[in-house]
Amino acid sequence: MAKIFIAGHQGMVGSAIYKQLEVNGDELVTASRDVLDLTDQRQVSEFFGVHRFDQVYLAAATVGGIHANTTFPADTINANLMI
Repeated sequence: MAKIFIAGHQGMVGSAIYKQLEVNGDELVTASRDVLDLTDQRQVSEFFGVHRFDQVYLAAATVGGIHANTTFPADTINANLMI
């Protein structure tokens, strides 16, 4: 049995990954934005150090639609690169 972390499990892609993997009986670990800030390298390092995952699926992203992407493109790409 694998221990798997799915980042972005509440989004469209992450929730689909979760549904596909849950049938295997593996241990699926998720963390909401309130619990784990994926842009904070210290938090992520500590989280991964505690859990020691076998697999990681990264489906998390900062999204804001066309208006946000055109109005604040640098902020959006910076947040996604940090993740």
